[in-house]
Amino acid sequence: MNLTTISPGALHRAVLEGRRVDLIDVRTPAEFREVHVAFARNVPLDRLDAADGVRNRRETDGPLYVICRSGSRGRQACARLTQSGVSNVLNVEGGTAAWEEAGLPVVRGRRTISLERQVRIAAGSLVLLGAALGALAHPLFFGLSALVGAGLVFAGVTDTCGMARVLARMPWNSGRGSEPSCCAARPGGLQDPPEARS
Repeated sequence: MNLTTISPGALHRAVLEGRRVDLIDVRTPAEFREVHVAFARNVPLDRLDAADGVRNRRETDGPLYVICRSGSRGRQACARLTQSGVSNVLNVEGGTAAWEEAGLPVVRGRRTISLERQVRIAAGSLVLLGAALGALAHPLFFGLSALVGAGLVFAGVTDTCGMARVLARMPWNSGRGSEPSCCAARPGGLQDPPEARS
């Protein structure tokens, strides 16, 4: 599948030119709360469906832009939306990390651990646990480390991660019981609020 992308700078210029831009951020609500593009709306990848490509669109004739942390989840979201029949979907190159590196305005909130770091922490902990239990309790526990290693290889080859999907649904990432998970878009949503300038 050919994926169409746009650079953060080009997207920001479109906003400055007064074009209405429809941008969805497919990170977890916790990641979104920590830092996001001011005019983005949050639709987590694990809850994304084809209807999200057309529902609540701010600009029904224009492209649908997708952003994540670094581009990987954005690519997955674009592929899912395109396969479901949504046309004119563009991934923001490098994601929110590239947007920030370019010095473009963001909204900052409470700090959180990114989903990618959570996966590394969980995978490393399971490998360490399997090795320790294999050495101290029974050699069969080495299988846990091997299973996690196989999962990481699979994730690298397919660019999908089962552990990330599970972690994305955890209460600390889902936004349940705290702030609204969508951080509703402001009408017009294109001007940076004072707290967005950083």
